[in-house]
Amino acid sequence: MRTPLAFCVFMLLAGVTCQTIFCAEPIVRQDAAITSGHTVPKSIPGASDQTRTDDPVRSFLTGFFAGQREPGPVVSELLAPPRRDGIVNVRAAFQLLDISAIDEENERFEFTGILTLKWVDQRQAFDPATAGISTKVYQGASQCSELSSAWFPQLVLAGASDHHASPAITLLIESDGNCTLIRKISAIAGVALNLRSTPFDTQRLEAVFEVFGFDANDVTLVAEQMAAGQAKSQISIPQWTLSDVAYSTRTLEAPHAGRRGVASAFVLTVDVKRQPWFMVRLVVIPLVVIVMLSWSVFWMDRSSLGDRMSVSFVGILTAVTYQIVLGDMMPKISYLTLLNGFVNISFIVMAATVVINLIVGAADKNGHSRRGDRIDRCSRVGFPLIYFGLLSAALLAALL
Repeated sequence: MRTPLAFCVFMLLAGVTCQTIFCAEPIVRQDAAITSGHTVPKSIPGASDQTRTDDPVRSFLTGFFAGQREPGPVVSELLAPPRRDGIVNVRAAFQLLDISAIDEENERFEFTGILTLKWVDQRQAFDPATAGISTKVYQGASQCSELSSAWFPQLVLAGASDHHASPAITLLIESDGNCTLIRKISAIAGVALNLRSTPFDTQRLEAVFEVFGFDANDVTLVAEQMAAGQAKSQISIPQWTLSDVAYSTRTLEAPHAGRRGVASAFVLTVDVKRQPWFMVRLVVIPLVVIVMLSWSVFWMDRSSLGDRMSVSFVGILTAVTYQIVLGDMMPKISYLTLLNGFVNISFIVMAATVVINLIVGAADKNGHSRRGDRIDRCSRVGFPLIYFGLLSAALLAALL
């Protein structure tokens, strides 16, 4: 019995409250204005609005139900590119901070930098006097995507092996509609390396950022050049020297971009030159010394064929070991590099000493000792000339 009675009383009070809020008549106040000695009631203009504003409960309920009845501002138009003036030109700049590594085996490089995008969206203009600020600042991915109603271009790294999303992102909207998006990027980009002249090679590394979801007729990137001197002095890459950093734009085929399937792209180009001393001291100098030591068989007694063969096979096995080491260091490519050519020439020259040993041993066994001595004397001069001549020709062919 008590529960239905309490419920009825509650509903009655709620109805009276709502009627009071939404149907209140303007308040009439007796002013002390004296006209001919009489007190005249005076209605206050806007007293009804003032009363509703002063009452916190009434203001809350009024705003709540008004929000239910009236639709909010339309923001869907603000989420599209500002195409009223045609193509949206987005100025792109990239500050290269570091190149962590250049992976030759997998043909990719890891880099970190700051990507800056600037464009004009007059729909975002506001009155700084009314807003109390001259620039709206949104920091972090949550603020940029949830709090801000502004459209901003999204760039993706084409051909990326891995892309580490960084929470460091800032969106600046100025009162005149100028928008700036600043974002830190750490990524691993795939690149086609030309290793034919290794270890005296130069490489061009490219990171291509394309506009995601929009055709080049809708959004076009314009490259802003930045000074590369600071990047050259601050970036240190193991075994490499940074030569130049450049920025450009191009168009890429992208079926997801729009009707034409062509997207605008911003290209970061980094030219690097290899420091050859690491490869020279690890492979070239030791193998040259081993090849020259293998020529000692030409001064050994022609009758000691077993000793001569042992020295030659030690050199051959060493060359095979270096080929295995280079196979782990270099990518699985079909063409011949300068370093592979050097190891192969060394292997062939040391294998040729085995043939000379057999010929000299056979001549000594058949009683042609003078013939064996003559072959050894010719080999002492001929092998160095042939070996270093082949190396010089291979070096010129690779560099030219």
